[in-house]
This record gives sequence, C-alpha cells and structure tokens, in this order.
Amino acid sequence: MEQAENAGILYIVATPIGNSRDMSPRGVQILTEADIIAAEDTRRSMVLLGKLGIRNKLVSNHKFNEYGKAKYFINEMKSGKSVAVITDAGTPCISDPGNELIKAAVEEGIRVVGVPGCCAAVTALSVSGFDLSSFTFFGFFPRENAERKRLLEKLRRGDTRSFALYESPKRIMELVDFFIDQQADVRMCLCNDMTKLHEMSFRGTPAQVKEQLLAKGNYDKGEYAVVIEVGKDYIFNKTEHTVSAEAMLVDAMLAGGLSAKEAVNAVLADENNSYSKNELKAAALNLKKMFG
Repeated sequence: MEQAENAGILYIVATPIGNSRDMSPRGVQILTEADIIAAEDTRRSMVLLGKLGIRNKLVSNHKFNEYGKAKYFINEMKSGKSVAVITDAGTPCISDPGNELIKAAVEEGIRVVGVPGCCAAVTALSVSGFDLSSFTFFGFFPRENAERKRLLEKLRRGDTRSFALYESPKRIMELVDFFIDQQADVRMCLCNDMTKLHEMSFRGTPAQVKEQLLAKGNYDKGEYAVVIEVGKDYIFNKTEHTVSAEAMLVDAMLAGGLSAKEAVNAVLADENNSYSKNELKAAALNLKKMFG
C-alpha cells in the first residue's frame, strides 16, 4: 500500500514493566518529540511521563473507547502529526489495547514504527529456563473452568512445550490449583513484580509452586507472568474424537428430560465438558433453528 503523503507516523512505544530505568533512550526521544501520546490509562502513564519531564500530550486510548478514538488519531496523523502509542506497562497490543488503531493506520497508508523495549511475557520466558526453541503466548488465563480445560488440552496437543500467559494476583492461586486438580505434568515459573525491588520467581511443579506461594504469604500482590512447560510424556500422541456441543446438549436433554437451557447448565457441570458457556448457548440456539 502506498504511503499516505505528508502524513505523520504512528509509533508503538514499549514502556517499563516496573523499573522506570528500563525506558530506552530512543523511547524517551520518540515520546518527547511526538505530537500526541495515546495511552491505555492516562493516570498511570502520567507517572512515567512525569519522571521523563513530558507533559500535556496524553489522550486516552482505553479499550472501551478504542474504536471511536481510532478515527480521531487517524485524522490527526493525516494532518501531519505524529502519534505514539503506549500501554500501562510493556509493549502495546500484547494483551493490551492498540490493535484497532494500528489496523486503521495500515489501511490508511500511514507508516507504523515499532520502538522496542520491555515485554512481561518475553522477560518471563527468558528467565524460565524452559525449552524456548518455540513457544506460544495465550494472554490472560481463562476464568471459566471449561475454558481452562480447553486451554490445557491445547497445551497438551501443541507442537511446542513452553507457554506464556498472564494472571491477576487475586486469581494466581486458582491457576495453580487448577493444574494441581488436573494432575497436570507441567513445570511452572511464576514471575511476580518483575524488574521491581521485591521481584520473585516461583518454580517447580504446581504443588511445589503452591508451597512457595503460601510460604511467601502476601502472594496476592503484584502482577504475574506465568511460563508453563509441558512434560514430554504428558503431550497427546494421538487425536481423540471430540463430540460436538450440539450432540452433548441433545444427550443431556434426552437423558434427563431437560430443556435446552437446563441442558446447557448440565453440560457445564460435566467434568468431561470442554465447551464454554457461550459456546453451549450458541449450540442451543443452533438446535432451536434446526428443530424449532
């Protein structure tokens, strides 16, 4: 696609994940020279920018208004202004807002430039000690148990053995307990408050990691980046038959004389179910369309 004539540049700027000294000199220069800084959370970004002596350039690009703001930023760049995108911490668009703006800029022929720096997932991977010949990033750990089981199945079926994901400190023990309950043959590396003064790593089997978290006491503080390595013998070696969501609902309806709505709840309670609530609801609607 041809470059938009006289348009500004969209910079994707990585920021520190905890230690402000990790901000790159080039990143500081770009933020200083940019006409507009699009931030995920202006309140948090003001702290970093204040330390850098940068003021009066912030505009919110939070995920809840990302679609509406994209047009505003595009128009500003078309007029020749440069825009720098930052997130609360780390590299923008890695489980953070920004993708819609970048897509819009590319479609408009506006130049997009990456200014590399910190990324929590990559930093955690680099210190894990696991096999990193290839790895997969999954974003945040699912909240629903069925989705967690589906993710575990993906881990066991993948061509790679190492996986990175994020989790809230308030749910970190749920994550560990899930792998314990599933008797998962995995090793874990939980990185907490990376680059900060009291950063810690918890390593070992899920049970060993739980002991370490409990020993720490206030484990529900600070952000977590999690790396998981699947044991060689735990990887699926054959493809298993998967029953469709519609078939599971029909079985539940026939076996228990249930309505479609009741069948959704029954299947969700089935420990062998690997479908999410939304997927089962969609399957129920599909059955209604098929049979009335």
